Amino acid sequence: MSSGSAALLERFRLAHGKDIDLTLRGPYADLLARFGNPQDKLPPTFIVAGTNGKGSTCAFLRALIEASGRKAHVYTSPHLVRFHERIRIAGELISEEELTDILTEAEKLAEPGAISLFEVATAAALVAFARHPADATILEVGLGGRLDATNIVEEPVASLIARLSFDHREYLGDTMGAIAREKAGIMRRRTPCFTAPQPSTEALLALREEAEKCGATLIVGGEDWRIEAVDEGHFRFLDATRKIENMPRPALLGTHQLWNAGLALAACAALPFEISDEAACAAMQNVSWPGRLEHLSAGPLPALLPQGWELWIDGGHNDSAGEVLGAQLRRWQAQDGRPLDIVYGMLSTKQPREFLGPMAPFIRRLRTVQIQGEVPGRAPEELAAEARACGIKDAAAAAGIQEAIQDLVQKASQEASPARILGCGSLYLVGATMKLNQSVA
Repeated sequence: MSSGSAALLERFRLAHGKDIDLTLRGPYADLLARFGNPQDKLPPTFIVAGTNGKGSTCAFLRALIEASGRKAHVYTSPHLVRFHERIRIAGELISEEELTDILTEAEKLAEPGAISLFEVATAAALVAFARHPADATILEVGLGGRLDATNIVEEPVASLIARLSFDHREYLGDTMGAIAREKAGIMRRRTPCFTAPQPSTEALLALREEAEKCGATLIVGGEDWRIEAVDEGHFRFLDATRKIENMPRPALLGTHQLWNAGLALAACAALPFEISDEAACAAMQNVSWPGRLEHLSAGPLPALLPQGWELWIDGGHNDSAGEVLGAQLRRWQAQDGRPLDIVYGMLSTKQPREFLGPMAPFIRRLRTVQIQGEVPGRAPEELAAEARACGIKDAAAAAGIQEAIQDLVQKASQEASPARILGCGSLYLVGATMKLNQSVA
C-alpha cells in the first residue's frame, strides 16, 4: 500500500467515514497530547473565522508580516489543486516528505477511525508549525469556530471574524445570531477580537453579547477602525492609534477586499512587532490569494478563447459572495460593457438562487457543470433550471468545464464583441479549473 501523503489522507477519510466532525476535544485532543500538544508551542497566533473573506484576510495578514521582513506559518482550507497548499511553513508549502512523515506518525498515534480528515490535517499543520521557527501563526477556521479543530489554541494573540453570512446552516444554525455565536467561540478572555463590518445588526449584537460574556475586547470595523477610498488607486486606513494615508489598492480585485485588508491591518496591532507604513503599502501590492476574482491569462483554457476574450475564476458560493460578485459585474459593465458568460458549479448544500440572484442581471449566458467536493455537487440540469428561475434565459448543462467554455465561445461566434467568462459557484470548481488549465493537452 502506498505510504505517500495522498494515500495516508485517504485512509483517514475512509476510516472515519465523514468529513465534518465538530467535536474538538476527545480523540482529536488525545492525538495532539500524544504529539506533545504542539498547539501550545506556536509563535503568536491569530485565529480567523467568518463566512466570507476569512481566507483573503489570512492572505493579507501573511503579506503584512512578510513585508515587515518576518515569517508566518499559515493554515488554510480547502486547497485548490494540492493538499500541501493548506500548510505553509515560514513562507514555504510543506514538503511531501514532511507531510508524509507527520501523517505516518498520526496514523500510529491516533485511535483508529476516530479522527476526521480535517482534524488530522489540522493536527499535521500544528505539529509542523511547532517544529519550525516563525514570527507568527495564522489559522483559518474550517467551519464555524466554537467546535472547529483550529480552536484548540488556548492563548491566541487575537481572534478575527470576517463578514458573516448564511452558510453551513445544518451545522451553524439558520439565523444570523446563531451563526455569529458559533463564530464567536474563538474569542478569548482579555484578548482582542477584531471584526469586519457586519451587514446584519443581529449578528453584530450577538458578537457584542458573546464578547461581554467571555471578557474579550471587541474591535468593530466601521466603528473602531475603518477604511476610506481616496481615489481609484488608493485608500487610507484609520483606527484609534494610527492613520495610513495613500495606500495602494490591493492586488486582490474587488471593493470588498479593502475591508479584508483593513481587518488584517487592524489586527496587526496585536503583534509583538510593528508593521511599518511602508511595509503595509508593500503588502497591498504583493498580496496573493489564488481563486478569488483571479484572471487566468495563460494556459490551455484561455487559449480556447478568441482574441480579446478574458477568463476569470472566483470561489464564492453563498448570498454575500453573490452580492460581492454582482457589484464587480456592475463595475465591469460600467467600465467596458463587455458581455459576461458564466461557467457554474455548486455543492448540494448551497443555495443557487441566493448566490445567482444579485448576478443575474449582468449574465448573458450560463453553462452548468458537475463538481466533486466534500459533499456531492448539484446536478448540472438542476442548476440550469435554478438559473433560468433567476431570469437567466440561456442556461444549460455542459459535460465539463472545457466543454462549457467551448460552447459559450461557439454560441458567441456570430457576435463581434469580445466577452468575459467567469467560472464561479464553488472553490472546488475553481480548483478543478486550475488543475485542468495545467493538464489540458
